[in-house]
Amino acid sequence: MNYHKGSITVVLLTLLVMLSPMMSLQAFAAEQGMTLMATASAGSNTISISGHTGTPSKDVSIVVTSPNGNIVTVDQVTPNSNGDYMTKIQTNSALWKQDGLYKITAQQSTALMYTLSVQVEIVGGTTVETSVVQSSLDSLGIGGVTPTPIPRLTMEVDAGGTTITISGHTDRSSIVVSIVVKTPSGNIVTVDQVTPNSNGDYMTKIQTNSALWKQDGFYTITAQQAPLSAYTVSSQVEIARGAVIPEFGTVAALILAVAIISIIAVSARSRLNVLPKY
Repeated sequence: MNYHKGSITVVLLTLLVMLSPMMSLQAFAAEQGMTLMATASAGSNTISISGHTGTPSKDVSIVVTSPNGNIVTVDQVTPNSNGDYMTKIQTNSALWKQDGLYKITAQQSTALMYTLSVQVEIVGGTTVETSVVQSSLDSLGIGGVTPTPIPRLTMEVDAGGTTITISGHTDRSSIVVSIVVKTPSGNIVTVDQVTPNSNGDYMTKIQTNSALWKQDGFYTITAQQAPLSAYTVSSQVEIARGAVIPEFGTVAALILAVAIISIIAVSARSRLNVLPKY
């Protein structure tokens, strides 16, 4: 009995020794990478920067560059034992006088998963309301940078006849929205600029009854506030002979479906009526 107990103990210890490196490796792999978050209130002089890293033993370097590429702030943050870090940056200095998007980069090494960047907009030395996140943390330890998608600019297109109505919303009410329309061949036919109201809503109308719209096909409408995916949206409308071709919408599809069902039902009833009676 003692021999068997001893053998079982040895086997369990052996398995534990074999599995320990694998368990440690998985735990290590689950914490590869880091996150970076920047938040700011509208009209503030403070940008809060925070995040988490899988390598808490190394300091996180923070570098902020202005829209023209000049470095305006350099900071270094020591993560706590859990890998969390946080710092605040003040924008009330002459270095922040340029309006536009300021790039905030957090870095622990030259590796891609330990170099992250987000952008904050400055207008008149104060911040636009901001909440942006970027992360390279991967539970499988594969890595790779995956920014959090945050829709900032929206656009709706309502077209009919020779008029296209473009409307939408943005969280940058102080920046004009540029509207560009291109033909199916890629030529620009219309350029417009719209100033959002205080709520961030904007609207404009475009006429298609001109020689510039003579090409038939799908025209691309793009609304943009900055060269960023969150502030660039596109839509298409089909033009034929200078007029908009309405989309085949849900209501039209339902009407067609009801019509087809009615035709089938009438046809079936007609067949039953013509069957000979015995």
